[in-house]
Formats: sequence, structure tokens, C-alpha cells
Amino acid sequence: MTHTPRLPLIAGLPMAVAAGLFIPLQGRINGALGAALDDGIAAAVVSFSTGLVVMAIISGVLPKGRAGVARILPALRERQFPPYYVLAGCIGALFVFAQSFTVGILGVALFTVAAVTGQTLSGLLVDRIGIGPAGKRPITGIRVVGSVLTVAAVAWAVSPKFSAGESGPQLLVPLLLPVLAGFLMSFQQAMNGTATVHYGSPIAATAVNFVAGGTLLWAAWLVKLAVAGAGNPLPAQWWYYLGGPLGCIFIGVGALLVRSLGVLVTGLGMIAGQLLGSLGLDLILPVPGTVVALPTVLGTLLTLGAIILATLPWPRGALKR
Repeated sequence: MTHTPRLPLIAGLPMAVAAGLFIPLQGRINGALGAALDDGIAAAVVSFSTGLVVMAIISGVLPKGRAGVARILPALRERQFPPYYVLAGCIGALFVFAQSFTVGILGVALFTVAAVTGQTLSGLLVDRIGIGPAGKRPITGIRVVGSVLTVAAVAWAVSPKFSAGESGPQLLVPLLLPVLAGFLMSFQQAMNGTATVHYGSPIAATAVNFVAGGTLLWAAWLVKLAVAGAGNPLPAQWWYYLGGPLGCIFIGVGALLVRSLGVLVTGLGMIAGQLLGSLGLDLILPVPGTVVALPTVLGTLLTLGAIILATLPWPRGALKR
């Protein structure tokens, strides 16, 4: 096992927030690509394929990347961690597909609430089970309160978009996909974090993610192609192809941080970044139907407060369950 240094909370949490800033941008790009192609699976394939190219270049150019890749097969042969952890990228594939397929149906607001709800709940569970490299972390009352407040604050922040007509009973079934994708994201982060410890580099863990997820998506798209045919041709605009490289950033940072912060805190930090990024996008690059109202700003601030509540080193036994 190759030990990677642990980061203190004061350094790791801002990194998680910064990585989360890229998630709404990736969601907007992948959602737009899915609409342009009229094919959510094809959009996810494009996103993962471009990300795989980026990771192949990084893994080949950087010495730490080459060293990490060289440790992949020995780690698997020696069963240093459960072999199915290499399939963590399939969870990422599901999340990207959920972005590409449902953002156009649900809108970014409902997608965000659904994914955040699933991720927050599973973050508590994964830390309690101890799947990640940080080991078991207790479910304290403070962490539960902070998690519940996070979900409520996210819902409040995007509530102006609900009133703008993005919600309705007919959307309940499509909502299940981002809830499931968000729920599984915590497991993906835990699996990637464990793999990173044994590879010695988040670069290798991220590359394996894109190989596994890309393989699954290409297989799904070939089946779809045989059954329903191809969608629209690839668009010429360069920015449609940034979703994969952005995914490299937050997958790699998440794999690096879960050993130090745990799955829940890493996820909450990324949620904070996600809301801040969404607010920034709506202000700087608004799309038709964009709503930035007082609840949007106050809900974002409350989310940050809830995350601070859940992550501060409270005295032992404070509201412990």
C-alpha cells in the first residue's frame, strides 16, 4: 500500500468546494449536448470518451500518473481491495447519463435537489459502514442535523425555479434517476478513495473510472444504435466537449479527499461548490427561464452554514446518537 498524506479540514474542505464548482457547469454542458444530439446516452459517451483521452494523456505525461497506473494490476492481483471497486466508474457513467437525460426534462433545479438528497443520505451511510479509506465515522446528531439542513437549504435555494414551472407530478418518475445517481455517488467516492490509497495517486483511480464508465456507456450506446438508430450528428461548437475534462477534476479531487475528510464531508463540500457554481452560472451565463431571487442567495448561504455545522470538530458526545 502506498500512503498518501492526509489533509487537514481547513485545507481539504475548500478543495472540495472548489471541485464542486465544476459540477453544475458539467451538468449544463452535458444537458445541452444531450438535447443537441437528441440522445442522452450518446452525450454521456462523448463526455466519458473526452475525459478518458484527457486522463490517458495525464497518466502518460506525469511521473506520478505513470507510477500509479503501474500499480493498478499488482493491486488487483494481490486483492489489496475488493476487485469490484474498479467498477466505480460505472456509477459515474450513471450520473453523467442522468445529467444528459433528465436535466432537459426536470431542469437544473429539480435535478440538483434530487441528486443532493441522494448523495447526502448515502454519505452518512457510507461513513457509518466504513467503506472508504477514512474508516468508520459515527452518525452523530450534529452530522444528521447538518445533512438535513443541507437538503432543506438546497431546496430553498432552487425554490424560485419550482414556481417558474419546472415541477409537477409528471416529473416524479424522472426524479428517481438523479436520486439514485446521487445516492450511489458517495459509494463511488469511497471506492475511488480506497483505490487511490493503494495506487498512490488519484490520477490512476480517475483513469480507471473513465475506462470502466466509458466501456459501459459505449456498450449501452451500441445497443441503442442497433435498436433505435443514431441521433443527430455531433455539434461543431468546442464547448460541448468540456464535460469529460471537468469530470476529471471533481472525480480526482474527490478520490484524493475522502481519506482525509470522509465521504460525507467531502460530499457536502462539493454540494456547497455546486450551489455556488449554479448561482454563478445563473448570474454570469443565464439561460432562458433562469431565476435568481432572494431565496436563491439565502438558500446558498444557509447551505454553507449547514455544512459548517456538520463539519466542525464539535465536542465529543455533542448530540451523539
